[in-house]
Amino acid sequence: MQLSARDRLTGTLTSINRGEAIANASLDVGGQRIVSSTTVEAVDELGLKQGGTATAIIKASDVMIATDL
Repeated sequence: MQLSARDRLTGTLTSINRGEAIANASLDVGGQRIVSSTTVEAVDELGLKQGGTATAIIKASDVMIATDL
């Protein structure tokens, strides 16, 4: 697969919380947690399972950074 997105983070799926239409998949990448919201249908089509490996692909025109002042 070829993508224009260059930010790819591979890790282990630690949980998948399903709602009626939307699911939140949590990915552990080197001790950091990344959560993706997607459709339940996509979770099923991709075969996402807790303990499996997945890649977060990030393409954003804006990235915000905050600090505690």
